[in-house]
Amino acid sequence: MPDFIFKQLIDGQWVDAANGNTWDLLNPATEESLGLMPFGDAADAEAALDAAAKAFPAWSRTTPYERAEILMKAAAWVRERIDELGRISTEESGKPLRESTAEWVTAANLFEWYAEEGKRAYGRTIPARKADRRIMVVYSPVGVVGTISAWNFPVYNIVRSWAAALAAGCTVVGRPSEYTPRSAMLLAQALVEAGIPAGVINVINGDPEAMGQAMLKDPRCRKISFTGSTRVGKILLEGSAETLTKLALELGGNAPVLVFPDVDVEQVAKQAIAFKYRNCGQVCIAPQRFFVHSRIAEEFIDRVTNLSRNLKLGNGLDASTDVGPLINARQRERVEQLLAASVAQGAEVLVGGSRPEDKPRGYFYNPTVVTNLKPDMPLYREEIFGPVMPVIPFDDVDEALALANNTEYGLAAYVQTGNLNTAIRMYEELEYGMVAINDWLPSTPEAPFGGVKQSGIGRECGREGMEKYLEPKTVFIGGLP
Repeated sequence: MPDFIFKQLIDGQWVDAANGNTWDLLNPATEESLGLMPFGDAADAEAALDAAAKAFPAWSRTTPYERAEILMKAAAWVRERIDELGRISTEESGKPLRESTAEWVTAANLFEWYAEEGKRAYGRTIPARKADRRIMVVYSPVGVVGTISAWNFPVYNIVRSWAAALAAGCTVVGRPSEYTPRSAMLLAQALVEAGIPAGVINVINGDPEAMGQAMLKDPRCRKISFTGSTRVGKILLEGSAETLTKLALELGGNAPVLVFPDVDVEQVAKQAIAFKYRNCGQVCIAPQRFFVHSRIAEEFIDRVTNLSRNLKLGNGLDASTDVGPLINARQRERVEQLLAASVAQGAEVLVGGSRPEDKPRGYFYNPTVVTNLKPDMPLYREEIFGPVMPVIPFDDVDEALALANNTEYGLAAYVQTGNLNTAIRMYEELEYGMVAINDWLPSTPEAPFGGVKQSGIGRECGREGMEKYLEPKTVFIGGLP
């Protein structure tokens, strides 16, 4: 088994930052150092873009079957080391080990799925108006792709873009979050060990603005896939105008959960707790605003309050931990500010709402249930990205839909009901890119993932996830006998 390498990968070489700078990577559960990571700038991004551009002609001419072989080998490399990979990701992200391990399983699944999907990039023949003419549509890789990823899913956010882009025949420059760079470096190592040619995959770590601008301004970078905040997504959109760089943006969410009175309240409460506090609430599709029918609201609130009170906070490497820490001090302070502002406007905290007294180190925050919210409060309007559960009663279906759609975001929505008519109306009228009915995980390699409104542009995963890395080319042949 090879040693794990925690450096930048540029043109097939593991390197430090060109400027010599480093970033002290901290474990969010202990605030202890995990080691010094390279922390580069635009020079590293430019070197990686040079490498990707140089490698593109040869890689784009490989067959989908050749590319699939490498992706399948990368998947096998991951599966053979799944426990150790999960541990490393938990150390830098803070999430419970079972969640990190599941993320690496998904990475292997994505490598395998796109290995096969790359073989299905079919063209088509169009019937011509004249007998001596033929018209065809073929698909070509867009070119060099830049990926900029968030820290909350340091494996999944990256591999869903890399696997699709590589299967399509693109070369890649990946810039992970500086808070979770090791997971990206391990993904790159999986591909290197699988035999990917130098320059096809590159990983840089460092100044997010400098590296992002280098990608935007370089005309060779034809596509950027970004996962992160709506604010930064808008900055990228404005910056792409000069070179008309194509963007895929997976941005913020404010997911509603509509709970109707014909459900098993105890069961739904348990499920809600499990998925609300997954990764300490730092999930773009996290259930956020819980709209519960007034007939069952009191029972639901009692159950989630008691369940939240009994969750165990701790280091993700401890098997008994239910909820890990937030990623850093700034994120915890943001959650505290959103809660304080809402409480000042009349929101009521039923449980939590504070830092745990028994954990002086680590960025922990107690699971929190809040009621008496109004649409103008920060906890209602903004993406929380933390372990806070707002619960809001409603009286009828029309009100539930109005409340759920009252947001600038449109990523994921959840519905709990035993009524088929209600379920159909919900998925037809909810203004979201993904609707999960009696389900809590609207994410799988074979289905498109993405949102509407200010939650993004384009889709990851599924057939759509690879199509964005392909350009249609129309071919006309005339003068035939």
